[in-house]
Amino acid sequence: QVQLVESGGGLVQNGGSLRLSCAASGFLFSIYAMGWYRQAPGKQRELVALVTKDGSTNYAASVEGRFTISRDNAKSTVSLQMNSLKPDDTSVYYCYAKRVGEYWGQGTQVTVSS
Repeated sequence: QVQLVESGGGLVQNGGSLRLSCAASGFLFSIYAMGWYRQAPGKQRELVALVTKDGSTNYAASVEGRFTISRDNAKSTVSLQMNSLKPDDTSVYYCYAKRVGEYWGQGTQVTVSS
């Protein structure tokens, strides 16, 4: 049974930091690209950051330089370090795994107060 379980969301002030983690199970983690998406109320889900199975990373322009994605294949986890958070970063953040098919976590709420 595939599971992606996010943790680390919460409420933080403008300019603060949070670290999201995603624990994966039920599939061969090391061969999957892993990423984080987010969706704010009334908006489309958007890619925040992606790390390939080889460790290459891509970021949305809006988070470049503030967010860092990393993966630990030994622990089957992917993390998102978020610094200099802004109110516009307020969203539900979803962990994502993709190879041929794709898997999604249930999401974790991040709220940045102004």
